[in-house]
Amino acid sequence: MLAMRSILFTAFFMSFTAYSLVMMAMCAPFPRPAIHWVVGCWARTLVFALKWTVGLQFEVKGREFIVDGAAIYAAKHQSAWDTFIYFLIFKNPSYVLKKELHRIPLWGLVAKKYGAISVDRSGGASSLKQLISDTKDRLKHNYSVMIFPEGTRSAPGSRLPYHPGIAAMYGATDVPVIPVAVNSGLFWGRRSFIKRPGVITIEFLPPIQQGLKRRDFMEKLESTVEATSDQLVSEAVLKFPETKAAIV
Repeated sequence: MLAMRSILFTAFFMSFTAYSLVMMAMCAPFPRPAIHWVVGCWARTLVFALKWTVGLQFEVKGREFIVDGAAIYAAKHQSAWDTFIYFLIFKNPSYVLKKELHRIPLWGLVAKKYGAISVDRSGGASSLKQLISDTKDRLKHNYSVMIFPEGTRSAPGSRLPYHPGIAAMYGATDVPVIPVAVNSGLFWGRRSFIKRPGVITIEFLPPIQQGLKRRDFMEKLESTVEATSDQLVSEAVLKFPETKAAIV
């Protein structure tokens, strides 16, 4: 039954996303609110579909730390689920994406129009400079800048090195940098076809104070995000024992 539900959702996810991308691309010539509306409909529909096909829902903790305006959110990345859920949490999100994703037909056009920030991870100092410039531009327009410091998905129970881009963003701006923990990989794993029923938890944590040295900031961010994510994983496994198989 779990496999059948996963098949049903995956088929819907792929077909509806393809349809939505076409609709988003058609909105590209118009002002951003048009494409923003379509993206919101896409994300809400996927959440609805997950609930009714797989039995997977989500909850948000620490909403009091979400800023109404410009801020940087540095989140743990465990699942493809993470790539669309923040469209429903923030009023004006801007994801930091690796450059390769902007080369995907239609998707690249839509991402650029929506205000996503492109990062060339092999570009060195020039790429870092562009990241800072684009981040400041989005913050000036009151975007919520969303970045996954690991740069890719990691399985529950594992961690990857945090890239230096987030430290550069922290040092070059004066907006709050808010750590975000998740346990989404338990239910929708990295490169996993099976989606498990349950409740994904996102937890927003207190902003990291300004003025820290680069190394201190990175240590504070990583320890906060990883420790809280591990705690969320442990709590979810107690409630949904079948998810233990997803832990590395």
